[in-house]
Amino acid sequence: MRQSVGATDAPEVRPCPECGTEVTVHPWYVTWCAACDWNVDPGAPDPERGRLAQVRRRLASRHGEQLAQEIEQGAGGGRGGPDRSTVLAFGLALLVHGVTVGLCFAAAVLIIGGWHTGIQPVLGVLLLVAVAVLLPRPGRAPSGPAVLYRADAPGLFGLIDEVGAAVGTTGVHAVVVDASVNAGVRTYGYRGRRVMFLGLGLWEILAPQERVALLGHELGHFANGDVRSSFLMHGALRSLAEWHAVLRTVNHDSIVDWFLNALTFLPRWTVYGLLHLLDGLTMRASQRAEYLADTGSARAGSSGAAVALLDRGLLVDGVEAHLRRESMAAARAGGGAGGREEREAAERELWERLAARIGSVPESEYERLRRVSARRGHSVDDTHPPTHLRRRCLASGDPQPALVVCDGPRAQVVAAELAPARALLARRVIRDHAG
Repeated sequence: MRQSVGATDAPEVRPCPECGTEVTVHPWYVTWCAACDWNVDPGAPDPERGRLAQVRRRLASRHGEQLAQEIEQGAGGGRGGPDRSTVLAFGLALLVHGVTVGLCFAAAVLIIGGWHTGIQPVLGVLLLVAVAVLLPRPGRAPSGPAVLYRADAPGLFGLIDEVGAAVGTTGVHAVVVDASVNAGVRTYGYRGRRVMFLGLGLWEILAPQERVALLGHELGHFANGDVRSSFLMHGALRSLAEWHAVLRTVNHDSIVDWFLNALTFLPRWTVYGLLHLLDGLTMRASQRAEYLADTGSARAGSSGAAVALLDRGLLVDGVEAHLRRESMAAARAGGGAGGREEREAAERELWERLAARIGSVPESEYERLRRVSARRGHSVDDTHPPTHLRRRCLASGDPQPALVVCDGPRAQVVAAELAPARALLARRVIRDHAG
């Protein structure tokens, strides 16, 4: 028989080896001491060595704390004007696009003005090919195992519309449901249609009001704007990435390879530097966008639901590990008698078992993960601020009541509309390993 998710041995109590304080031992979770932080972060990554890495970490921490203080004090909590880094980023983005326009103009000159030479039109066509690769493009239409439109899930889209109105924006045109432990929004097409991505690995572990808070956070990115997702900035980052891929080094198998690598050395590293510079200049704006999206989360679902949503986000690794275990358990059962029935049962129960597992996580584990977030602090290349700072900023404002309520009947309607996607994705998760 399959063990029920919540069935664990009674926790033991042992003395901390560092300070002697009694600590609770949960069989499924890290044993640690709340008094002295012994073993609070056993999986901490080794810090990058070198003086430059230390300087970058200090700058990231200082700038991150400064931004959090601005948000708490209200200086960075509105739309306001762009800061200096954002202005410089847009200037750099315009320069990148200017290079693309210049290449297009040069291609036209070579093709039209040098037609009689024979070789110049060929060079012009090659430049046009490069321009075609570098031109910014709108996102593609949504695709995936489960794409929902308004006619497919009127209850879900009605909830999204109401949340959008609460945070000061409109809803979306499509919802892509997948098995990830994530959620997000973007636009697609030349008309800028909106699509929301809902990962069931995250959705299924949330309470109804926490789901409202999640929708508020994602739609908050549309309400407040996000520099990195703008057409101009996204196109510039993409162009630089394409240039870097084109100029990448080749194998040193011949003298020609050595010559090509030497020829592209300077432009390759110039493009690499510009890519990282543009990424760094937009990092602060991206982190501010996350704080502003958190305010949308609190406004729509309530401050308590927004904070609970942040805590759930700390369990991403645990959710992914649980889904892998379920898949591998079904794979092992598939070879024996009754294997097909085992797989079908695993598919039917997958999301319920996941919700039950996460529902049994003790408060001590949440506290440990919050302390881990605080200890690790800011990453120099992370667009999301640390969870402990986001919680602190939410707590600094007045408590927000929920503007949108997802009660029992409404939650049941949304669940019924998502049922086909749940079944399809559960089957895919289980059969990733079960074959």
